[in-house]
Amino acid sequence: MLYLKSARFSLVLGAAFIAIGCAPAAAEDVVRFGAPLPLTGPLAPEGIKQQQGYDLWAEQANKAGGISVGGKKYKVEIVYTDYQSNTPRAVQTSEQMITQDNVNFLFGPFGSGAAKAASTVSEKYKVPTLAATASSSQVYDQGYKYLFGTFTPNDTLTTPLTQIIKSQAPDVKKVAILARNDLFPLAIAQEMEKSAKANGLEVVYFEKYAINTLDHSATLSQMKSLAPQWIFITGYINDLLLIRKQMVDQQMKATVVTMIAGPAYQEFIDAAGQSAENVTSASWWHPAEQYAGKDIFGSTSNFVKLFRDKYKGDPDYGTASAAVCGALFQIAIERAGSLDREKVRDELAKLDIVTFFGPVKFGENGQINSLEPPVFQIQGSKPIVLFPQAIKQGELKLGVN
Repeated sequence: MLYLKSARFSLVLGAAFIAIGCAPAAAEDVVRFGAPLPLTGPLAPEGIKQQQGYDLWAEQANKAGGISVGGKKYKVEIVYTDYQSNTPRAVQTSEQMITQDNVNFLFGPFGSGAAKAASTVSEKYKVPTLAATASSSQVYDQGYKYLFGTFTPNDTLTTPLTQIIKSQAPDVKKVAILARNDLFPLAIAQEMEKSAKANGLEVVYFEKYAINTLDHSATLSQMKSLAPQWIFITGYINDLLLIRKQMVDQQMKATVVTMIAGPAYQEFIDAAGQSAENVTSASWWHPAEQYAGKDIFGSTSNFVKLFRDKYKGDPDYGTASAAVCGALFQIAIERAGSLDREKVRDELAKLDIVTFFGPVKFGENGQINSLEPPVFQIQGSKPIVLFPQAIKQGELKLGVN
């Protein structure tokens, strides 16, 4: 079975103090960031990616002497807690980090569902929180002041994707949608349904599958009977690898197959092998982008180089978003000249800056509104960017077997 294996971490749950890239520092010389992550369980592949991004940022910040606060340098320390892919635990650990571990600031847990649930805690205690992997509008419609996110809304992925298919595959008329019944996958599937209908496509199938579903064969058989020309499936890496394998087993073919968000990860491409070819997807960042940033990483190419040097592979949107969250906290703290949470929160709210990740400006609801996410297709075992034009690498290829 094509599942990715979860890495094992020796973490002391609830108090895993990990000083990145520096010797232990005096308490008054440290800025402590809480990072609740799913380091075990079904979401572990995604959680580990976030940890890589945070670690790379902390390492670079500490190599440069730390974060400058009112003329004094503070080392970065990240407190990791494994919430085991369980959203209620993510909420509990977030509160524990604030009330017991005394973190100064928070990174949101993985995904829209957990980020939304945990945001009630950071709002309660007025702790600025940056969510690296939360795109769904439902996360940001609560009127909260202390939550910020580095993913644009879901329709910024589905709209350009649909427009590409409509213009370059005019024979595609029928769309089938299958979504993991979880906040982000379901929300982006619903945006896909809206986008398809708005562009004159017929949605012949829309179904949800339960978290931890291990057999999709009956669902796929029903979908196949409707002969959709475009199959759109959402979920996380392990979900999509299993579904793709079972599609091949049933010899399901379509003009277009789109999966979000697994194909953005090299691990998906490697595990799926030939069955990944011509699968389309979209994400919030791609290494092909070229920004001259004013953050700790500087250019996109420098970030990519640093990541490759440390992890021996290419970064993806998940690792890059985590890294930029750290970089944005650093910028806001240094501009505030203080660790005062209210002052740092205000600096985050008024950011308007270019980073290696792209231009960053948060809307009134705290969600970034300044990026143009890329659409790509797996071609020759590599993600090839189709949109936007500025970083386009190739043309859409039709037909997925």
